[in-house]
Amino acid sequence: MSFSSLHRLLPLFERARGSDEPLVLATVIRTGGSTYAKPGAQMLIAADGEYAGLLSGGCLEGDLREHARGVARTGDARIVSYDLRSTTDQIFGLGAGCEGAMDILLTRIAPQEHWFPLGEMAAGYLAGRSLPLAFVVATNDPAIPLGLTLADGLARRNGDTAHGMLTDLERAARAAPESGASASGVIRVTAPDVEIFATTIAAPPRILLLGGGPDAQPVATLGAFLGWRVTIVDHRSTYLSPGRFPSGATLIESRAVDVAAAVPLNEFSAAIVMSHHLDSDLAYLRALAGSTVPYVGLLGPAARREKLLVDLGADAQKLRSRLRAPVGLDIGGRAPESIALSIVGEVHAVLAGRGGRPFSEVNG
Repeated sequence: MSFSSLHRLLPLFERARGSDEPLVLATVIRTGGSTYAKPGAQMLIAADGEYAGLLSGGCLEGDLREHARGVARTGDARIVSYDLRSTTDQIFGLGAGCEGAMDILLTRIAPQEHWFPLGEMAAGYLAGRSLPLAFVVATNDPAIPLGLTLADGLARRNGDTAHGMLTDLERAARAAPESGASASGVIRVTAPDVEIFATTIAAPPRILLLGGGPDAQPVATLGAFLGWRVTIVDHRSTYLSPGRFPSGATLIESRAVDVAAAVPLNEFSAAIVMSHHLDSDLAYLRALAGSTVPYVGLLGPAARREKLLVDLGADAQKLRSRLRAPVGLDIGGRAPESIALSIVGEVHAVLAGRGGRPFSEVNG
């Protein structure tokens, strides 16, 4: 699974929409060599130069703001290219050492465009669903201009809904990676004669914390910071005070034995059992054994894990391949914040299909 940073763009979008200020959406469409961002990464640039999101470590954003001014004024999309591999580049290559190249598409998002497609992207994120997205990035057809955008069954540029000759474009856009795939890229379409960049804005992962004690708070905070949708379940109402958790968290009061009825378990990407109560943890694990949740974490030492697995009986076999116990990566530290970091780090790695190894040990 690849993770979207769309949640980082939404506050600036809401500010601009409230004041009818134009925005420019910058989307990485191609990269070469080593780059900070990969195809599909996006940032948002406001009329006053404020921006949200990052496409580099800060060396490109200032120049992108200059290009964005023209796009915001005219509505005409453009592609800006950077090559940090050149030793003669005195502006962006000097001292950066990134050894990479990027092509970045700039498109206007404004009232004239009905805030398309950012409005659709925001709605998809808030609803927890993925959104296939495509942009025309090269064209030999005057009827289909650079920057024409397809999302949610619509195709628009400069406020006009495009009609005709879009069947192949729509088909290619639908063939874009499903939620969580990493293969965003440029697709050649022969009729009409264009290239589109197709990607999918992935639905945010949904994370379930079974237990709302003090050590659940930093896990929920870190998850929310990453844009994950966090749900906390506990049978103790005092632990479910809204002020204890991020504003977007869902709080559910339920007995552990009733959790399967109270929560749609199969909708979650990961569940962490952390009630600190043996019987409750057993009930949570039994419910998760009958679910399809791909990642199940259990807080506590190995001896406690083994006791719970014995008590689960036949249900233990349904759970073993998905169970991470003790939960988290071995990063040292025993403070709740350190434990939360290790838990969220492992969940992130597993959902991304990575092993959580140090980059220094990863070839290529």
